[in-house]
Amino acid sequence: MTAPLSSPALHRARPKVAIIGAGPGGLAAAMLLAASGARVTVHEKDAVVGGRTRTLSSPEGYRFDLGPTFFLYPRILKEIFARCGADLDQEIDMRRLEPQYRLLFEQGGDVTKLDASANLDRMEAEIARISPGDAKGLRPFMAENRAKLEAFRPVLERAFSTAADMMRPDMLKALPLMKPWSTVDRDLARHFKDPRVRLAFSFQTKYLGMSPFKCPALFTILSFLEYEHGVFHPIGGCGTVSDAMARVAERLGAEIRLNSPVERIVFEGRRAKGIEVGGHRHDADAVVVNADFAHAIPKLIPNHLRKNWSDKKIGKARYSCSTFMLYLGLDRTLPGVAHHNVILSEQYRQNIGQIESGEIPEIPSLYVQHAGATDPTMAPEGHSALYVLVPVPNLIVQPGWEAQCARFRDVALDRLKVLGLGDLRPHIKYERIVAPQDWENDFAVGYGATFNLSHELPQMLLFRPGNRFRDVDGVYLVGGGTHPGSGLPVIYEGARITTNLMANDLGLAATPSRPTATSGFQAATPVAAEP
Repeated sequence: MTAPLSSPALHRARPKVAIIGAGPGGLAAAMLLAASGARVTVHEKDAVVGGRTRTLSSPEGYRFDLGPTFFLYPRILKEIFARCGADLDQEIDMRRLEPQYRLLFEQGGDVTKLDASANLDRMEAEIARISPGDAKGLRPFMAENRAKLEAFRPVLERAFSTAADMMRPDMLKALPLMKPWSTVDRDLARHFKDPRVRLAFSFQTKYLGMSPFKCPALFTILSFLEYEHGVFHPIGGCGTVSDAMARVAERLGAEIRLNSPVERIVFEGRRAKGIEVGGHRHDADAVVVNADFAHAIPKLIPNHLRKNWSDKKIGKARYSCSTFMLYLGLDRTLPGVAHHNVILSEQYRQNIGQIESGEIPEIPSLYVQHAGATDPTMAPEGHSALYVLVPVPNLIVQPGWEAQCARFRDVALDRLKVLGLGDLRPHIKYERIVAPQDWENDFAVGYGATFNLSHELPQMLLFRPGNRFRDVDGVYLVGGGTHPGSGLPVIYEGARITTNLMANDLGLAATPSRPTATSGFQAATPVAAEP
C-alpha cells in the first residue's frame, strides 16, 4: 500500500499538485483539488481541453463531438460543480432528449424501428410492437436494477486499496446482485425473450467497448440509468462541458497550461517529486495522471518502479475494442433522422466475434448522431453534421488498419442507407476519419482501444489500476483506465474517489462532498410523470 503524503509541513503550506491531462477526469480533479485549497497546475499536451470529450470544428462551420456524444446520470457532475461553488445548470444549456434514441433492427431485409422512451408507458408500447410478451418485463427490470444500483453505489464511490476492501460489508451486500457468474445478455433473458428487445437493453455495453454476451451482469445498470435518469445533450456539443469545467477550475485558482506535454514524472527513489516538461522540472507534492493508462504509464514511470503494472503486464492486459469514426458535414438537412440512432445488424453477435478475433466486419452495427435534430449550432443553416461510430478491432488484434481505411469508409457510408437517406456521398462537404491508428497516434490512446482496459471481472475493483497508484508513492490516477472504470459519470466519480484520497494524504479540506442535488435539467420534450 502506498504511504500517505500527509505531514505537518504540508498542513502549513498549500500543497502543489501537477495534473497530467485535461480530460474529464483531470478537469474534475482540478476543480475539486483547487476548491480544497491545493495549488493546481494542469498540463495538457493539446491546444484544447477535454481530451476525447472535446468539440471538433471545421472551417465550413460544422461542429462534432470527438468522442462522447451525450451525458448520462448527470447527478455526479452536478454535485461536483456544487462542491466548487458553481451551478451546472447556469454554466451549460443541457437538454433532456425524448425519445432518447432510435434503434433500428435489421432482420431478413427489413428494418424495425424502436424509439426508446424514458416514459415507461410509451416504452412498454414500443416493446409490445416488437414482442408483445416482453412488454411486461420492463417494470420488473427497472425495479431490479434500481435495487442493484442502490446496493452497488457505495462500492463505486470508494477506493479499493487492499484485499480487505474486497470483503467490506458493502461489497458482500452487493455481490449477489452483481451476479459475477452471469452476463448482461443472460441476465436480461429473465425479463425479455426476444433477442432484439434484449439488444435494446444491452447494446449499452459498447459504452465500455464490450460484448453483452461476455460483459458482467452488473452492467445491466447502464441501460437502467438511461431510462431512470435520462439522456442529455449539451447545446454546442459535449466539449462545452469540458470548457465549463475548465472555467470553474480557473476561477478557483487552477492554472491550465495548453500545448504542454509532460515527458516524465520525476522521482526520488519511489516518491514522485514533480514532472518534466520541455526538459524543465516542475516540482509538485503529488502528481495526478489523467492520460490514457496503457499509452502514458510506460512513458511516464520507469518500468523498474512498477511491480504490479509492469510493461509486460500492461502489454498482456485485456483491452476494449476500437472505433472507426466518420465526421461528415453535409449540404442538406436530414428530415426524420433522430438525434441518436443505433443500427443493429442482423449479424450483431457475429460482428462481436469478428471484432474480438481481429476481423473487420463487412456488415457492421454502428451508431449515428444527428445532433441537428436538437441543436442548430452544430451545422450552418440548411446543412447537417453527422457523427458515425463503428466498433472495430483494436490494434492488438488488427495491426493492419491503415491499409483498410479507404475500403472501410465505403462500408460505413453504405451502411448509412439504413437511415433511409440514400447515398450521402454527393452531399459531403467536409469529412474527417479517425481510425484505430489515429486514436493511438493523434489522441494518445493505447492500442487504439477507445474504451481503455476492458471491464472483465479480473480487471475491476482491486484488480484495476488504483486511484492511488500502488506501484509508487505520490502518483494518483483518474480516467477510464482506473477504478471505477470508463464512461463519463464513472470517470467523474473516479475523480471524486481520487481527490478524496489526496485530501487525506495532503491534509486538504475534504473534496468529494455529495450535496442532495437532483439533475435539474429541462427536457427538450417533457416526459410524462410515472405513476
